[in-house]
Amino acid sequence: MNESVLSVPLPNAATGTGALQAAARVWFLIAVGGQWLFAAYVAAFYGGVALTGDLAGWNAELPRGYVEGEVFENFVVGAHLALAFAILVCGPLQFSHALRTHLPRLHRANGRAYLVTAIVTSLAGVYMIATRGTVGDGTLHLATSFNALLILCFAALAWRSAVRREFAEHRVWVMRLWLVVGGVWFFRVGFMFWVAYNQGAVGFDMKTFSGPAITILAFGQTLVPLAILQLYLHAERSRRPLVRYAAAAVIGGATVAMSFGILAAANKMWLPHL
Repeated sequence: MNESVLSVPLPNAATGTGALQAAARVWFLIAVGGQWLFAAYVAAFYGGVALTGDLAGWNAELPRGYVEGEVFENFVVGAHLALAFAILVCGPLQFSHALRTHLPRLHRANGRAYLVTAIVTSLAGVYMIATRGTVGDGTLHLATSFNALLILCFAALAWRSAVRREFAEHRVWVMRLWLVVGGVWFFRVGFMFWVAYNQGAVGFDMKTFSGPAITILAFGQTLVPLAILQLYLHAERSRRPLVRYAAAAVIGGATVAMSFGILAAANKMWLPHL
């Protein structure tokens, strides 16, 4: 993945272009690595439990992930987990310049599969919240549902722009879609960053998994990545070097924070199951 959709030539490229593109590339590669590590955890734990046939083992990590007698609901949970693994692994491939250039049919096929999988996964997630609930209070459920709504909207807009062959617009919608699809991952990374930084539960109650910190993280999982992307897109089109340097600095800071959260999440949540 030498080049990505994130790295396109800037109009009248000038000072600051290299810094902006380098910051975006580093952020992207670290994010992909973190998401693939999360995918490995999903496969190892949930897939491993499924292979044993004792699906009740899911409840150790996912409250009410398995409920005896609820066949359809259990199927939805299993499908959601399997599709989440697929989307985490295959999503970043859409940003591969080599894939788009040398294997355009595979790029289009992967793109269609990604859009459909994103839609089904988000609907399954909302269904799980509606039928089985989840940890946290209503604000967390609302934030998760808001994230799912954006997935549906961005998937539709990405599909429409591709059909119309409006590739510049398609690029932007796919980038936004990839960020909101990763909302669950961003929440875990942000949560572990917060807990590790504060060395404990600050701003929320661990038993109820609610409080102002959880509410901010719940909406931040969607809005913060989208805001940083919008800053990147603005800087990408700007002719002012200062704007590009400022955006590169913000992305660099976000990369440091994200990396810290990934390490904390990997150490406490993911690696123990691999």
